[in-house]
Amino acid sequence: MAPVPISSINVGHIDDVQELRRTKPKTVPQRFVRDMTERPTLLSPQNSDMPVIDFSKFSKGNKEEVFNELSKLSTACEEWGFFQVINHEIDLNLMENIEDMSREFFMLPLDEKQKYPMAPGTVQGYGQAFVFSEDQKLDWCNMFALGIEPHYIRNSNLWPKKPARLSETIELYSRKIRKLCQNLLKYIALGLSLEEDVFEKMFGEAVQAIRMNYYPTCSRPDLVLGLSPHSDGSALTVLQQAKGSPVGLQILKDNTWVPVEPISNALVINIGDTIEVLTNGKYKSVEHRAVAHEEKDRLSIVTFYAPSYDLELGPMLELVDENHPCKYKRYNHGEYSKHYVTNKLQGKRTLDFAKMEIMNNTN
Repeated sequence: MAPVPISSINVGHIDDVQELRRTKPKTVPQRFVRDMTERPTLLSPQNSDMPVIDFSKFSKGNKEEVFNELSKLSTACEEWGFFQVINHEIDLNLMENIEDMSREFFMLPLDEKQKYPMAPGTVQGYGQAFVFSEDQKLDWCNMFALGIEPHYIRNSNLWPKKPARLSETIELYSRKIRKLCQNLLKYIALGLSLEEDVFEKMFGEAVQAIRMNYYPTCSRPDLVLGLSPHSDGSALTVLQQAKGSPVGLQILKDNTWVPVEPISNALVINIGDTIEVLTNGKYKSVEHRAVAHEEKDRLSIVTFYAPSYDLELGPMLELVDENHPCKYKRYNHGEYSKHYVTNKLQGKRTLDFAKMEIMNNTN
């Protein structure tokens, strides 16, 4: 989370998409219209082979069930970079509450939401993140994001007063998701034949943030993107899609955009750049994007979980050998995070920051 705004950039006028939808329902301003090569293919939901992990098997299953679930998790991380988790032990009433209150926040009058502005160059508050120039194409999305842990990344002025219990619910929800991320990393470590607490020890005071994304309906969803293609800079990302929302998430699988329909009450998990680096590319962060819908709005609640900003990161020694040479340099995670949030979303370009320079042999 960038601590201060970048005052030197000019982002130009940014229309609030909800207000656009309300006042000019058939209008799509040119800043939202994508170039032909970027326009989405609006695919029908399909039953993909994305792995589904039954979290309860880890704590309640027999030895064989635990082994099978660890194997599925390892395959998911290696071949997909995405998976869904069922029986995750997050209270369903809590999930429903945060959905309801998030939606209530986005339905507030614009002047109320603008009391919590996302300043240029930052990723906390209400508005659009990752905008750095006045001619940059915009996403068909409103965002509201907050830093959660450690407490020093919080901006107390951005925590909302309305709805009355939203801030309290975010606190409780974030504690439960944090525990889920810690447990998932433990099982990911076991799937790599590493000590189960290796990530917890390494990460120190882990960084956590939450972002609520609201995608209003759009009269021309074929021209816009809800969220530009990108991979996440986190270790793990946890997505909860609100009930009744249309399919909006698409992931890049074998060079094809595949729509993902979340299972009811499941959470969608994806591997971030941090895990790709730590595993020396064995597990890959995957490009994903969001598309808009003509008839239904969409709400998602996303948590990002990452190591302490103080951590020096690089491929783990256990995953580097003669057959798997080191692909990434060592770097400071805080510096990488700053690099990530001060660049526009553009596929996996931000991960170039960590890649080893290829030396040309001139014999």
